[in-house]
Amino acid sequence: MPSERPATGARGSEVLSVALDATPLLGRPTGVGAFCGGALAGLAARPDVSASAFAVSWRRRHLLADLVPAGVGVRQRAMPARPLLRAWRRGTVPPVDWFIGRHDVVHGTNFVVPPTAHGARVATVHDLTVVRFPELCDGPTLAYPDLIRRSLADGAWIHTPSVYVAGEVVEAFGADPDRVRAVHHGVPALPPPDLGADGTAVLPFVLPAGTRRYVLALGTIEPRKDYPSLVAAFTALAREDPDLALVIVGADGWGSDAVSRAIAASPAAGRILRPGYLSGRDVATALAGAAVLAFPSVYEGFGLPPVQAMAAGTPVVTTAVGAIPEVVGDAAVLIAPGDPDALAGALAGVLAGGDEVVRLVARGRDRAIRFTWDACASGLAGLYRDAAADSRTAPARGSAG
Repeated sequence: MPSERPATGARGSEVLSVALDATPLLGRPTGVGAFCGGALAGLAARPDVSASAFAVSWRRRHLLADLVPAGVGVRQRAMPARPLLRAWRRGTVPPVDWFIGRHDVVHGTNFVVPPTAHGARVATVHDLTVVRFPELCDGPTLAYPDLIRRSLADGAWIHTPSVYVAGEVVEAFGADPDRVRAVHHGVPALPPPDLGADGTAVLPFVLPAGTRRYVLALGTIEPRKDYPSLVAAFTALAREDPDLALVIVGADGWGSDAVSRAIAASPAAGRILRPGYLSGRDVATALAGAAVLAFPSVYEGFGLPPVQAMAAGTPVVTTAVGAIPEVVGDAAVLIAPGDPDALAGALAGVLAGGDEVVRLVARGRDRAIRFTWDACASGLAGLYRDAAADSRTAPARGSAG
């Protein structure tokens, strides 16, 4: 368990100075970007942490100040991304301190943490898709295992968003379990949905003609999400339910052509809508209007869309893979992955409604409120204290040998 003793900062205070890599906040927000923003907001509210953010970027770094939460400092020199990433893959020069100054802890938020001359290093490993399902990964992602091994060899601590992934890191890389810490993500707060005078959602897209209800899928369109199975399941449902549509919300990612082919081959293609990437109030409204969220992923290190749906009062059908059971508990309908028939049956059961669905929604709301950024920041602060204490004693341990 994390120590509760006060931490000693770089200048002898009880406040830890923590620099967090917020590069994922630049550009279109992703799940990693949501983690960066939420964690920084939670850390900024803590009296025992002085949080700052940096971006490994030459031209876009100046945009970061407008993207981080209030109370988070942004001071850095320009960081040429490609040369630095190449250098950091080979060794420990130049240390990130040259660009952001000295900190007690540097937190790499997306599998990689830069080398430091002083202070502890923490790397977030969001999932191990690249180890479990390398065939579902693109070229850049396939480099992650070597980067994780290097970080561990150089003494970095590992943060994961679930106990499941923490166990995977220990198993796959032989990591010291005491240096791998599971801290759940929070749920990004969404604006209130856009509702009409009658209380129904004013959708940011137009449903296909003749449909009134829809199954919602939410997330980047990539192989790991297994949307082709969802299209097959929906095709079976559509034969019996003429007013039902399928809405797949998310930007095209690697492998999205397979989803396009599955839709084109479906007899129900005219009732499948892909509005692309949505954010903020549009996502909240899409969730509020959905009859059910389908999340048929083959693997997840956390699984944010199900928690967002539960918070919105939308029932969830998802797969019993990775960390999903840990996250949703008994507040979602769980099925085996890669089984369109099971998915269709589970969706049909939820769409039929009834008391059990009402209870499912209530359990979902109760469970979703557990995932707060304050709780995430508390867990991270404990990890930072332990990592910083270990970093300060590491030279003494080395010289004793």
